Amino acid sequence: MSFLRQTRSALTWREKEMADSLNIIKTEASRIIEVLEMQGYVKRSSADNSWMTTIDGETVSGSKPPRFDRERVERALADFKDRIAAVNRDRRAAFHVADAVAFGDFLLEVPRVQAAEVGLSLVARAPTDAPDHRASGEHEFLRFLSGKGRLLRLQTYQPWMSKRSHRRLI
Repeated sequence: MSFLRQTRSALTWREKEMADSLNIIKTEASRIIEVLEMQGYVKRSSADNSWMTTIDGETVSGSKPPRFDRERVERALADFKDRIAAVNRDRRAAFHVADAVAFGDFLLEVPRVQAAEVGLSLVARAPTDAPDHRASGEHEFLRFLSGKGRLLRLQTYQPWMSKRSHRRLI
């Protein structure tokens, strides 16, 4: 779904673009596209050998119209990277950021983009037995870390995030 979100700014795209973005081979991309087509999330374009993401595909992937300047998102990522470094140096911070990767259409050479998606792996500095306390602490920590604005979409890090095209933040 992250690839479908990324295609929002493109009218059409090709199998190779999917394969490159997800770091998979072209035959695997072909099989994924077949499944997405059966589900109604993509359809073949009238153009030669290209695909379009359908409205259902945009909805299910959670994509938004590209409304930010890519340069603004790049600046927000640079500031975010600095905040991560500062928090990781601060021994009093509740969490340490163990891994952080950013991905999305900002990696493409397009002028308008969606918010960058950022996968974060947090490690509590002082372990707590109460899962509710940890969850609320993580939520507050992420709010602090993300800063102001809606240029970044933070989520829990998953291994697949490092397998697709991405930018390491630490």
